[in-house]
Amino acid sequence: MSLDELRHRIDQLDENIVKLLAERLAVAEAIGHEKSASGNAPIDPGRERKVLDHAISTAAAGGMSADEITEIYGSVIKLARQRQETSVAFQGEAGAYSEAAALAYFGPRSVTRSCESLEEVFRQVANGIVQFGMIPIENSVEGSISRSYDLMLESNLMVSGELNLRVNHCLIGNPGSTLDGIKRVYSHPQALGQTGHFLRQLHLELIPASDTAGSVKLIKEKGFTDAAAVASERAAAIYGMKILARDIMDNPNNFTRFFALGLHDAPPSGDDKTSVVFAVKHKPGALYEFLRILAERQINLTKIESRPTRKKAWEYNFYLDFEGHRQDERIKAALPALEEQTLFFKILGSYPKARTEGK
Repeated sequence: MSLDELRHRIDQLDENIVKLLAERLAVAEAIGHEKSASGNAPIDPGRERKVLDHAISTAAAGGMSADEITEIYGSVIKLARQRQETSVAFQGEAGAYSEAAALAYFGPRSVTRSCESLEEVFRQVANGIVQFGMIPIENSVEGSISRSYDLMLESNLMVSGELNLRVNHCLIGNPGSTLDGIKRVYSHPQALGQTGHFLRQLHLELIPASDTAGSVKLIKEKGFTDAAAVASERAAAIYGMKILARDIMDNPNNFTRFFALGLHDAPPSGDDKTSVVFAVKHKPGALYEFLRILAERQINLTKIESRPTRKKAWEYNFYLDFEGHRQDERIKAALPALEEQTLFFKILGSYPKARTEGK
């Protein structure tokens, strides 16, 4: 074949590939409608893993490597997710980082619902108003969001997924404002803490608010020209505001971890984590005995954190994440032994390990 003939063949193949991709996405959208009508979760990591494994085995016969087909099908699966409409509650106004996390995890076609508080996010999911909630659980700079942990303890909702979102803070003002004219700044306390060095240099008054995007909305509605907000570039665009400074974080390696909450956790995907909360018995070495069970079974601990029980002074619940799904044989075998070492033990959910957005 000549070069021109080969190029013509490429064009023909590309036309067929595009037609098949369009057909595949249409089927994925129909599956999404069927899942919604039957009350099934829109995202099934176990099914996605089977789809990918099937593509890998099929591609091997054609001489393609697993890495090559994984890169291609990763994009196909992501597009298919985006065709399956999902309703998600988040705390804050439109443009909040929690909304960005919801859209990144569930896809841009997701219907997001703004809530005034984290408590309202939990209520919306529990009452079936939305399918999922997206809540921040910890920040790589400022640490854990304690209210999120407390609400998970109190709720019957389960963790069905996690996502790590890069946080890029901006200083945002009204169109008529200037950086030199700003005297005070509004934002969520965590955002103020993450940008403290920059804000102190400007000698600004720091005013805590319920969320980042809500702070932008506030200064817009009030018409302040001597006040700004710390929030995302997306929040500035949504409210038609002016970015006075970009990338103002003290630490550029700033990520927030989010949990997707639902009525059920996720089926096994082959690369999962499990979160639990427990209280140990009041005796020497009780926590050690709990952790020893994990170590002896080669179960990798990824996080442990204590929170006051709020029932008695100086008594704590422990929140712990480890690798593996609660349906995995090794984890199932360990759970009774772990529970035996505790006064209280609750599985918060098993879910696929986080993917990171905005690297």
